[in-house]
Amino acid sequence: MESRPRAPRRPARRTGLTVGRVFGVPLHLNVSMLLLTLLVTVTYAEFARQQLGLSPLGGYLIGLGFVVSLLGSVLLHELGHALTARRYGIGVRGITLELLGGYTEMDRDAPTPRVDLLVSLAGPAVSAVLGALAVTVTLALPEHTLAHQLALQLALSNVIVAVFNVLPGLPLDGGRALRAVVWGITRDRHRATEVAGWVGRAVAVGTAALVVLLTVERILVPLALPLMLLVAFTLWRGAGQAIRYARISRRVPLIDLARLARPVFAVPTGMPLAEAQRRAAEQGPPGAVLAVVDGAGRPVALVDPAAADAVPVARRPWLAVDAAARPLAGLPTLPVGLDGERVMAAVQTHPGARYVVTSGEDVVGVLHIADLAQVLEPTRKMNR
Repeated sequence: MESRPRAPRRPARRTGLTVGRVFGVPLHLNVSMLLLTLLVTVTYAEFARQQLGLSPLGGYLIGLGFVVSLLGSVLLHELGHALTARRYGIGVRGITLELLGGYTEMDRDAPTPRVDLLVSLAGPAVSAVLGALAVTVTLALPEHTLAHQLALQLALSNVIVAVFNVLPGLPLDGGRALRAVVWGITRDRHRATEVAGWVGRAVAVGTAALVVLLTVERILVPLALPLMLLVAFTLWRGAGQAIRYARISRRVPLIDLARLARPVFAVPTGMPLAEAQRRAAEQGPPGAVLAVVDGAGRPVALVDPAAADAVPVARRPWLAVDAAARPLAGLPTLPVGLDGERVMAAVQTHPGARYVVTSGEDVVGVLHIADLAQVLEPTRKMNR
């Protein structure tokens, strides 16, 4: 279980079903939940039949009931994050339950290390309380009964979730807590995120090694090995994303639209594409973008490089430049004075390959998303 702030890049693609709201928080079920439901129902049904002598149908019903109880525990865990975040003024976009648990999506990062720490530990605290209550109920019930087995499984599930999630590595809740501590000490959130991300990678490797060892020693059933290795892989990937996110976020203040925007070279509407390209090459500044202007000299469209390149060279003298252009009205705009944070927010809200950079009503340039990516990740090769 984890809590995820919105990354300042592209919008999240949700691949699940919105099933309602809990305390005003949207609840989503990922399609991977079907796999979890099937896996746990079948596995636990077999266990219940062996331990309690149930019929096959009874075993499957008990297995399905355990899945529902487990999902309820995960939901309460995530509500711990969500309601604590809202308590400190952080908006919550929703809770998603998926194959490996769930996550809470927030609209921004915690404003201080203290708030980050409290939000991070709220989920494991809820799981610990649920685990303690389930342990108490388990001890009070007679052994070898259905109620005892269900209470025992819930106790184990919640205790394991609480303990596992406080491991000090991103993307786990304990990793966020570690980040909050390092952030408080260093006053550098980005460095703290990187530290917690690298620790998270160590946790992922350790988890994979432990799972293999337990399987070899026959402490863990072989059927659980693929799922547990998937957990370790997910941890590794999440830790890597956290490290990358920290490095990108550190460079956001370097975004300067006035410097990044490619200049425009104006050509009149109706001009042949070949002539427009010739003039831009001979008279325009390096990297200039062709802008089509109307009779009053106002830009009305931008030439799409891919569309222009797709036109055979022999046809370009006979084809108007307008045929390879996109109207300005269909392109997102960015005021030249936006700072890095607001540029990233605008790009996230309106994803695209190019953005018209304006100063008042004037078009002063065009921002290519590849140029922006080079600022954020200078060592990453991008198609320009």
